[in-house]
Amino acid sequence: MPMPLRFTLRQLEYYVAVGECGTIALAAEKLHVSSPSISAAIAQLEAELGLQLFVRQHARGLSLTQSGRQIHEQARRILAEAEGLNRLAGAISGRVQGNLTLGCLLTFAQFVVPSLRRSFETIYPEVKISQAELDHQEIMARLRGGALDAALTYDLDIPDDLSFVPLAKLPPFVLLPAQHPLAAFKALTLAQLVDAPMILLDLPSSNDYFLSLFRQEGLRPNIAERARDIAVVRGLVGNGFGYSIANLRPQSALSPDGKPLVFVPLAGRVRPMVMGLLTVKGADNVLTIRALIDHCRQTVNERTMPGITPTAR
Repeated sequence: MPMPLRFTLRQLEYYVAVGECGTIALAAEKLHVSSPSISAAIAQLEAELGLQLFVRQHARGLSLTQSGRQIHEQARRILAEAEGLNRLAGAISGRVQGNLTLGCLLTFAQFVVPSLRRSFETIYPEVKISQAELDHQEIMARLRGGALDAALTYDLDIPDDLSFVPLAKLPPFVLLPAQHPLAAFKALTLAQLVDAPMILLDLPSSNDYFLSLFRQEGLRPNIAERARDIAVVRGLVGNGFGYSIANLRPQSALSPDGKPLVFVPLAGRVRPMVMGLLTVKGADNVLTIRALIDHCRQTVNERTMPGITPTAR
């Protein structure tokens, strides 16, 4: 006779979230539940399993014990299997439903993902999307590990075991303060920029792309500062600390503190980056993921997102 389950999927969901977030407060914020609910679920799970899953560190939150790490990996697999069962039922019934975890680069999290999530969940109210802001390498690792269902990223070094659906071409442009001497030009060459101080968006893979534009012209930019957040880059540019190069143009022509910015196209043969949806191969056989791919193709275009050029279908 099979033993009765000693835990619930809800308890496992809370447990996995705390293990990933490191604190109950962050996990509660991520799951949109109260901290006491998560605390109670963790305590019940530890009691049922007879194991201490976390070490409580007053100043640094919670960290997984050795047993907790082993249980955490198995719990993630159980939740993935349960979600797969839910999606299979949806596919059989022809309903788009279930939970989706969408990875994205930080810039996409600011400009693209919120509206994409809202429009998709409006059409498919039985789907709940959660997002994770990661760099390009982390996205690929989590897709392979099953922690992500899909991800918005660039066409940079995509391996053969993953599938990339191109959505939009993003040609590079120069970001300048309104008072900059080069701001009046209709287009700029890299040679015109090379001696001016540059604020580099210093994110993995993206930074190499920006620097490669100069390398292919035999030039070396004058990097004055580096920042990992596009909002910080825009703030520095708006206050006259230099120019920057970016691919995703926000609708606002102001820095975060209200300084006017100017966007000037780059002249010459510069390769655009391509934004797309990355999944493991065969993921489009899942009804909900296929619906997400189709929705992205319909909504990521110039009409809905100014400054984006849709790729040919």
